[in-house]
Amino acid sequence: MRCEPPQGERRVLERLFDTARQGTSPRREIIAGISTFLAAMYIIVVNPTILSAAGISFSAALTATVLISAFGSLAMGLYAKNPILVAPGMGINALFTYTMVLGAGVPLPVALGCVFWSGVLFVVLAVLNVRQYVIDAIPASLRHAIACGIGLFITVIGLVNAKFLVGNPATVIGLAHMSAPVITFLIGLAVTAALVARNVPGALIIGIITTTLLASPIGRLWGDGSAYAPGLSTLVNFNGIFAWPDFSGLFQVDLLGALNVAYWPFIFVILFTTFFDALSTFMGVCQAGNLLDEKGEPRNIKKSMVVDAFSALISAPLGTSPANAYVESAAGISQGGRTGLVAVTCAVLFLPFLFLSPLLSLVPAIATAPALIMVGVFMLAPIRHIDWVKLDDAIPAFLAMVLIPLTYSITHGVVFGFLAFVVCKTAMGKTDEIRPTMWVLAALSLLLLFQE
Repeated sequence: MRCEPPQGERRVLERLFDTARQGTSPRREIIAGISTFLAAMYIIVVNPTILSAAGISFSAALTATVLISAFGSLAMGLYAKNPILVAPGMGINALFTYTMVLGAGVPLPVALGCVFWSGVLFVVLAVLNVRQYVIDAIPASLRHAIACGIGLFITVIGLVNAKFLVGNPATVIGLAHMSAPVITFLIGLAVTAALVARNVPGALIIGIITTTLLASPIGRLWGDGSAYAPGLSTLVNFNGIFAWPDFSGLFQVDLLGALNVAYWPFIFVILFTTFFDALSTFMGVCQAGNLLDEKGEPRNIKKSMVVDAFSALISAPLGTSPANAYVESAAGISQGGRTGLVAVTCAVLFLPFLFLSPLLSLVPAIATAPALIMVGVFMLAPIRHIDWVKLDDAIPAFLAMVLIPLTYSITHGVVFGFLAFVVCKTAMGKTDEIRPTMWVLAALSLLLLFQE
C-alpha cells in the first residue's frame, strides 16, 4: 500500500511534525493514522446508536460524532502533536444515556448542559496543570498496571465485537459456537498475528482488509451474519454512498438548567470520568508506545489534556456526550506512529463520513477485532516492570489491571487501584509512601462509587 505524499508535501509534513527527529516518516505516520481510524471508526455508528436512546436523532448524533472527532483529533495532532485520536467516549456515552437521561430522568438539554459545565471544569483543571499532581501521586507500579489494563480492555473489546466471547448464564461469559463469522474472525486473527510476528509494515491494515474480504461471502455463499447486524444475514453490506449531514442537534443545550444543585453530582461524575479516562489513556498508551519525555511522563501531556478538555466542552453544543482520547490509538502507535500526523490523518478520514456514512457498513466488527487484539498484546509489555513479589504494590496493580477490562471501564479500574494502594500501604505502616494527592484521589474515588 503506497501512502507516501508527493515530494513537496512530504517535506512540509516532515518540517511540521518533525518526523525525521522522531525516527519515522510521513508514509509510516499516515499508515499508522489509517490503522487507528479503522480500529476506532465503529464509533461513528455506535455512538449515535447509544445516544438515539436518549432522544437525539441518529443522523444528528452521527453528524456530531464526526464533527467532534475531526476537531479533537486535528487539535491533538497540530497543537499537542501526539498520535492520539479523540472521539466521543465509550462508557461515558452509556452513562449519559442510560444513567442520566433514561435512569434519572434528566432532560436531554439539561444533560448536555451538565456535559458542558463538566467540560468547563475540565479545562480549568487542565490549564492549571492539576494532572501533574495526580501523575506525581500515582506510583510507577500503578502506571504500568493501567497500561496493561487498557491493553486487556482493548482485547476484550475486540473479542466481544467479534462475538467470540458471549454471555453464558452458567459461567457469565463463554466461548461462541463455531459459526461462519467466528471462523472468519479466527482466520483473520491468524493472518494478522502472522503479519505482526513477521513485522510486516501496515500489518493491522492488511489484516482488516483481508478479514473484510473473507467476510464478504457470509450470508451470500455460506453462513449467517444476522447476530452481528439484526435484520441482515450478510456482514459486508453496501447501503449506498451518499447521505446529507444533519445539523438539527447543534446548540440544544440548557446551560442554566444544568446549574441546578440537583444536577451537580452528574457534573462531578462526568468530570471525574472524563478526566481520569483521558489521563489514564495518555499514561497507558504513551507508556506502552514509549512516547515519554525526559521525566518519563507522557509526552506533551499538558497540551494533550487541554485538547481533551476542550473537546469534551465542545461536545455538548454539537449534541453529543463528551469526547476523549481513544485507547484504540495504540493501533497506530504499534504501527510506528510517533507524531501528530497520525491524529491529523484520523481527522481527515473522519470528515468524509459527514456525507459518506453508508460506506461504514463495508467494514464489519469482525474485521477490526483482530487488530484490537494485537494492540492488546503490544500494550502488555509494561507488565514486566511490576514487582510482583512486593505485594503492597502488586495487589493494587493487579486489581487495576484486571478490573479495567472486567468492569468495561478504565475509570473503575483506576478507582479501585487507588483505593487498594491506600489500604495496602496503610496496612503495612507505609503511609509515608502515600502522597497527599493520593489521599484526595482515594476520597474522590469513594465519592464516585457511591454516586453511581
